[in-house]
Parts: sequence; C-alpha cells; structure tokens
Amino acid sequence: MSQNYPILKKGNFFFIKDAPTELIMEDKTKRGLTVKERSIDEKYNVEAEKGMIYDMDGIGHRVGIRWFFPKNEYELNKVLVFAEDMEKKYKEIRDLTCPDD
Repeated sequence: MSQNYPILKKGNFFFIKDAPTELIMEDKTKRGLTVKERSIDEKYNVEAEKGMIYDMDGIGHRVGIRWFFPKNEYELNKVLVFAEDMEKKYKEIRDLTCPDD
C-alpha cells in the first residue's frame, strides 16, 4: 500500500512518495476516500486510483486519489510540477471559499 513508502516531497495538499518502480502523487484532500477503481487517468495518462464523490444533487463524480508515475518515464521534477499545479488549484479554491483563513 502506498502509505508505507517514504515521502520525497509534500505540500499542504499533496505527497509524492517513492515506490520501487514508480513515483506516487497522492492528493491529501482525498485521504479516507475509498478506492473504487484503478484505471488510466485521462489527464496524466498514467494509472490512478480513483474514488467517488457526490455533489449536492447526488450525482457521483470519479476523482483521482493517487497517481502512479513509472520511474522509467517520469523524473521527480516532472511529477513535482503536476503536484504544484494541484497545490495552486486547491489554494485558489481555499482563498475563494475561506478568504479569512
């Protein structure tokens, strides 16, 4: 399980973990979300564990929990760019929804 791998980088909203053959980018906002499937993620084109969240209307949306970047194709710096984009997106959401924090 990915929780047991050493953390290479972390932010407020992500971890990048060092598995033997891949770098795992984990969305910290999805901690505790049950993995429903493991499939190719359309954004990053790598395997990802996905869960389901539901909006106010009860409509389910598949969301990524963690992504598995093969070390033979991705270096840490490239995965870090993806993680920093995630960090920026969540900071913007936090600033919009919680302006006093």
